[in-house]
Amino acid sequence: MKQVIVDYIPFSITPTQINEAMKENNGKLVVKGVLQRAEAKNQNGRVYPRNILVRESKKYDENFVKQNRALGELDHPDSSVVNLQNVSHNVKEIHFEGDNLVGTVEILTTPSGNILKELFKNGIKLGISSRGLGSVEMVQEANGDQVSKVGDDFELIAFDFVSNPSTHGAFLYPMNESVDNTQTGRTCGQYCKAEDIINHIIRGE
Repeated sequence: MKQVIVDYIPFSITPTQINEAMKENNGKLVVKGVLQRAEAKNQNGRVYPRNILVRESKKYDENFVKQNRALGELDHPDSSVVNLQNVSHNVKEIHFEGDNLVGTVEILTTPSGNILKELFKNGIKLGISSRGLGSVEMVQEANGDQVSKVGDDFELIAFDFVSNPSTHGAFLYPMNESVDNTQTGRTCGQYCKAEDIINHIIRGE
């Protein structure tokens, strides 16, 4: 049975890289990084066979990237449809480097795109997460380990920017393990910085 399949890869960019990228792209924030990996067990214990990821990336490139509509959202929806009201970025180019699917992504000047840009500028660590529709099957590796392999019916839908694969819907700032006790009455702990950034943008401050 097909299901929505989401998988996360850390996406790192420094404030210096952001400033340089914006200078080189007439004020637009354009970032580059690994979008997905083939033949490697990810944090969810899943493996994407290379032939399937190559096939789907080619379809995604032809049907979405080259038509300038490879849109993605900020934080992971549980839907197989991209919600235009939450779009934050557009994938401009994808290619393989070994088993890594690498992409160039333009951050848009939408409400979600502006939040994403400010999170990056303030050093918030985010990840890129692939979203697709398909089935998975458990297979046994040569060493006896069980892995979940993505099936041949997999369809790539989008790439989204997310905070953390295990905490859906939360913007995380993993600075350290301590909690800022000066934030009286707040339960966000070390994640308060991200929450403050988002609230300032929403209020137009």
